[in-house]
Amino acid sequence: MGWTPLFLDMQNKKVLITGSGEVGSRRALRFLDADSQVIILGNQINPELLAKGASLKPPKEVKQWVKWADLVVVASGDSDLNNLVANLAGDKLLNRADQPDEGNVIVPSSFFIGDVQFSIFTQKKSPLMAREIRKKIEKVITKEDILQLDLQYYTRKILKDRVEDQKNRKSYLYKLLEDDNIKKLLNEGKIKEAKSYVDDIINSL
Repeated sequence: MGWTPLFLDMQNKKVLITGSGEVGSRRALRFLDADSQVIILGNQINPELLAKGASLKPPKEVKQWVKWADLVVVASGDSDLNNLVANLAGDKLLNRADQPDEGNVIVPSSFFIGDVQFSIFTQKKSPLMAREIRKKIEKVITKEDILQLDLQYYTRKILKDRVEDQKNRKSYLYKLLEDDNIKKLLNEGKIKEAKSYVDDIINSL
């Protein structure tokens, strides 16, 4: 299957998760954090998930809730139930934690550093290496990188009002990215001073 990375807007989308164990609960939490409507098919549920808005439904109601769902996540330890849910899902978005190749959606290892989200997919070869790669990424990304992201966003909004030509805006953004004064300010955590410096440069255009 030809996998390619995508980010989906899951706000208010309906997610059915089969299984309330470690994997199912972890994926439920991810979709709850994305403001999805989450129903867990099982006999018990983590109280934290209930507090965040998830609902628990009995496995006997499987047909009703598969029909309801926009995305179906299969993550139970019951292979017969997993296969039943997958068959009922038909052409719906389907993530199979037990047999990834049998679904059409992969839920990768994902984490944030500031406002930057990283997702790691090892083609199902090694979840352990996904964790190790994450540790390396976290060591490389600096506080300055995250502040630079904030500053670039701030600058882009101003330039859109001041500079019509997109190529010129891009050129200014690159110059500011390489500006030594900005690098020094951000390295010292002085984001307000960096924004004031950018204001002065743009006002002189």
